[in-house]
Amino acid sequence: MASRDTGRNTRGETSTGTSAPDTAGLGARRAALQAVAEIIGQERPPALEETLALAIRAETLSPADAALARAIAVATFRRYGLIRAALAARLERGLPVEKPRLTALLATATAQILDLAVPDHAAVDCAVRLAKGDNRTTHLAGLVNAVLRRVARERDAILADSADALAVNTPDWLGRRWAAAYGPERAAAIARAHLAGAAIDLTPRGDAAAWVEPLGAVRLPTGSLRLPENGPAIPDLPGFQEGAWWVQDAAAAIPARLLAPQPGTRVLDLCAAPGGKTMQLAATGAQVTAVDRSAPRLERLRDNVARLGLDVTVAVADALALEAQDHDAVLLDAPCSATGTIRRHPDVAWTKSEADIARLATLQAKLLDHAAGLVRPGGRLVYCTCSLEPEEGEAQIAAFLARDARYRRVPIQPAEVGGAAEMIDGNGDLRTLPCHLPDVPGARGGLDGFFASRLERVG
Repeated sequence: MASRDTGRNTRGETSTGTSAPDTAGLGARRAALQAVAEIIGQERPPALEETLALAIRAETLSPADAALARAIAVATFRRYGLIRAALAARLERGLPVEKPRLTALLATATAQILDLAVPDHAAVDCAVRLAKGDNRTTHLAGLVNAVLRRVARERDAILADSADALAVNTPDWLGRRWAAAYGPERAAAIARAHLAGAAIDLTPRGDAAAWVEPLGAVRLPTGSLRLPENGPAIPDLPGFQEGAWWVQDAAAAIPARLLAPQPGTRVLDLCAAPGGKTMQLAATGAQVTAVDRSAPRLERLRDNVARLGLDVTVAVADALALEAQDHDAVLLDAPCSATGTIRRHPDVAWTKSEADIARLATLQAKLLDHAAGLVRPGGRLVYCTCSLEPEEGEAQIAAFLARDARYRRVPIQPAEVGGAAEMIDGNGDLRTLPCHLPDVPGARGGLDGFFASRLERVG
């Protein structure tokens, strides 16, 4: 049998990269099962990270088992289209989506067989034990055993059916949207990038070149550092304790750089949590106020700011309720569908809908209009979203400029993104795609899908 794609790293992203004995990791598998079952079949499902955190806490898992639970759950949604099709073809009555517990049990075990470095018998045996230990599925233990053993026998044939990631592992509605927005070939490349998963990028506080060797990292054209696969845990890396860098996707690090604030510049960071962009802005010496309506998420921001020794004013508030002010610069990282983050959060593809995009686009327009009133004449506004959907990016800015004559676009130059002109659209806005930067020597390629537009208030 072909070797597994351990395919991730040992930092707890998506794989432990180790085999497990038959009875080991039962709690981790139960946590993954619970987290996935909480999402499957819900009309408005929660995020996987949310359900995972609850399940891991309920099982009181060790760090190693928590990483295994996360690996299984993430792998389940990364290949969820293929997994559903494979199980449906091997069940006499099709996949029982009306039974989320059974579906999640079969799906998480199948993900282990197809994608993780665990022995087939461990995945099957643990699934059977979990079935027997739950009165909702105990009578189906024989079915679970038979189906999963067949999946294991036919693993290579199942994976051979997954060559077309856009058709197999992307919801139809998303595939159609991306093909319309970017063309069929680019849409297929986006889907392949999602299947490959995400690297870990760091934003250095000072000179990036100084940290390349100590971290064993690759310096990307955009200025971020990318870590190799299977390295030490993040807190064990040099520079973590002293706050020399922080984890932030390379694409997510670009919008704050577009503001380029000078020391003493008054900058307002709206919808700021968890704070990567806040830290970038504060590290320049700007006077930064970070605003978010979520107090728990701002606690994480406060912790990160404290670790780095940065001076930031933090406020729990609704951005739409802020009174008009004269800031030199405003960064609006608006709430969005997050379809640009599917590489690292594959559940997004299966938990969002077109209705979400329409609802969020309405909110984004309100936030953008309000943010425009918080900038002084001559000041700058950067709007960004981690979405691949034009309604949340290009169309949003086109509509804003048509209704607010006080603003003009300040086109982004290739030099500002390391010469990667393919990341700048015809209007001079940033548009990164998961398939950009495909070849990174010594590290995984790709980056998150992001849109950003830099605007100047001229009236």
